[in-house]
Amino acid sequence: MGMSEQWVVARIKQKGDNKCIPWKILKDLILTHPDVRKRVDVFALSIYGLVVFPKVLGHVN
Repeated sequence: MGMSEQWVVARIKQKGDNKCIPWKILKDLILTHPDVRKRVDVFALSIYGLVVFPKVLGHVN
C-alpha cells in the first residue's frame, strides 16, 4: 500500500489478543490519500477485514 512500517507501528493498537488498526484511521487515509488506486485498495481491504474478521468492533485485524 505504500505505507511505511513506522506508519503502521505508530497506529496499531492492542485489543485483547489481537493487534488492530482503528477503522477511523483507515477511513481518514481513504478520504485523503492522493492515489485513487491505493484508496480503493485500502477501502477494499478495510471492508474485508471488518466483515470477514469482526473480532474487535471498529478495528481491522
